[in-house]
Amino acid sequence: MKLENTFEVAADPERAWELLMDVPRVVPCMPGATLTEVVDDSHWKAEMAVRLGPIGLTFATDVAREEVDEAGRRVLLAAKAREVRNRGRAQARIESRLSPLDGDGTRVDLTTDLTLSGPAAQYGRGMIQDISSQLVTRFAQCLEAQLAAAPEEAEAAVAAQAKPLSGLALALSALRRRLARIFRRRSA
Repeated sequence: MKLENTFEVAADPERAWELLMDVPRVVPCMPGATLTEVVDDSHWKAEMAVRLGPIGLTFATDVAREEVDEAGRRVLLAAKAREVRNRGRAQARIESRLSPLDGDGTRVDLTTDLTLSGPAAQYGRGMIQDISSQLVTRFAQCLEAQLAAAPEEAEAAVAAQAKPLSGLALALSALRRRLARIFRRRSA
């Protein structure tokens, strides 16, 4: 499935690009993710914890930077994840594109091609787009804090992302938004 998300950060494109290329600083901004190993300048290993209601999943993930276009500020990452108890797999290709905003700031466009199997696919079906939007929002907030001048803010933002992602809380929030859309359509 293809997911498209956009967010803005209050930093110039140069600073935002520098952070985006520093994968060891960026990985902990993804909710539930922990960097476990730096293999080399283009390969990393991470672990991602996810809760889908009563089911807890932990994915061992290999991340590779496949393409970099510095002039166009575009980078392509590939992630291959295996649930540590063999209860599913995930693969993603994530393209990030940065562009300057009028005034100060940077727009980040993310396009993700995602494939899931196992419980993550079974329980997440139908809500992946809504959950993805919430993940990107939390990720963007962490990146924004990483770009902030105060190191304490950056540390606090990264620490807040360390707890496993709760699929139930995200699913309930997504369900509320979906119901709100339905009621707006009916009242229109």
